Amino acid sequence: MTDTNIPGENETPAECVARIDASGTRREVNCGDGVMVWRIFGDGPPLVLLHGGHGSWTHWIRNVTALARHYTLYVMDLPGFGESDAPPAPADGAEMARIVCNSIDALIPAPARYDIAGFSFGGIVGGLVAARHGDRVGQIVIIGSSGLGLPSGGFTGLRKWTPDMGDDALTEVHRNNLGVIMIADPGRIDALALHLQKENTLRARAKSSAIARSDALRRALPDIRARIICLAGEHDVYVVRNLEARKTLFRDAQPESPFCLVPGAGHWAPYEAPDVFNAMLLDLLGGRDATAGSA
Repeated sequence: MTDTNIPGENETPAECVARIDASGTRREVNCGDGVMVWRIFGDGPPLVLLHGGHGSWTHWIRNVTALARHYTLYVMDLPGFGESDAPPAPADGAEMARIVCNSIDALIPAPARYDIAGFSFGGIVGGLVAARHGDRVGQIVIIGSSGLGLPSGGFTGLRKWTPDMGDDALTEVHRNNLGVIMIADPGRIDALALHLQKENTLRARAKSSAIARSDALRRALPDIRARIICLAGEHDVYVVRNLEARKTLFRDAQPESPFCLVPGAGHWAPYEAPDVFNAMLLDLLGGRDATAGSA
């Protein structure tokens, strides 16, 4: 079995997820009227991982084994996603960040410091968390995130789905949508990716799109004391249209902020190019220049 966690011979995608899940520890943290669900993997300094919209902890399924060799990973289901309870309405970015901060405080009590890596929607919430937690956050890696008040990607071709679709029809809709917004190389849309997309979207109860279209992350940047690191897939449809504007925003906040691209990957770079992504993330968190492309 490899560090990038592909299903083994005669192993279904669901069995692969269950095997990796069993290698960590599941924790529930009370947050107001509900709970947040976390998985904890590995040993070392704490690194908090936040998944993307319509996702869950499984957005990191091909990264946790490799990263857990270096860090204690705290991998959440954000409020209203995966197994975590829905946040109280209206669940804007600030409320999401408040719930997440309270949950982190229960698992990593102050004044302990930690790093953050947030993918897509998770990067927006992670930025708001970093602004709230101040000096407790050492570094934050923002991966293909919106919330910057910039124009959307301008892509087309997404197809609608409903839970009552037959399995074959639902699979084809998800295959199409993964190819439009998540994965650049159609050949990398495998059975595990389709399984995760189906399961995650069916369980998503919170709305992330309004927060993603806002400028919540942009407004938080001046308040982030952590070292900001930017990472994105080379072909990320949310990034390529406004790449220069993104670099300007982050470098206005922190002139030395690294901005690196994962070669050949789309939006879900942690899944599509896990070996390269994992190596780049570890290099960047270690204060080294990433081994693949700086933008």
